[in-house]
Amino acid sequence: MAASSAIGLVIFDCDGVLVDSERISVDIDRRVLGELGWTLTNEEIVHRFVGRSDAHFRAEVEQHLGRPLDDDWDAPYAQWYREAFDRDLVAVPGVVEALDAVRVPSCVASSGSHAKIRRSLSLTGLLTRFDGRIFSAEDVREGKPAPDLFLHAAAQLDVQPERCIVVEDSRLGVQAARAAGMRVLGYAGGLTPGEWLEAEGATVFTDMGALPGLLVT
Repeated sequence: MAASSAIGLVIFDCDGVLVDSERISVDIDRRVLGELGWTLTNEEIVHRFVGRSDAHFRAEVEQHLGRPLDDDWDAPYAQWYREAFDRDLVAVPGVVEALDAVRVPSCVASSGSHAKIRRSLSLTGLLTRFDGRIFSAEDVREGKPAPDLFLHAAAQLDVQPERCIVVEDSRLGVQAARAAGMRVLGYAGGLTPGEWLEAEGATVFTDMGALPGLLVT
């Protein structure tokens, strides 16, 4: 990888990279889908939905059911996510120390809504590290795996794509970063198998403690 002087921006995904939320979300996603009559395993949910927006989740459910969902279809389930996040959400192990050691400008670009991203970062004590440099799929026309979100983040911070490194934990996020012409570090310490990330072109690592070194070697 290029020397740190050539790196202008590190773009962090949020869920599964900064906050250890994927395990919580996938378990509840499975419950919600079961309530709607669609039985999927956790691995199937990871493959279909991790890294995608809420709008994509809804569209996939509607396609499976063969009917549109009501505007407030998710209202009965919202409390499930809130309570679980309030109770169980923590920062990804080692990420605080890694962020302390990273000497490159950074931001967050996530498929979640601005409200969801800010809440997750706030619950884990990370919000002040990224406040003013948070980008959401709400900001662009097409979410991951399209490159729009990462290109938007780079443009807003005036950094050329080739000088950006994205830290992702989903294969769709890796696809988006590659499509944006950015290098990708794939964090495989969560639910997504490392081989999925490597197959999409990411340099895979499993320990957040290794991140600062990967940005300078």
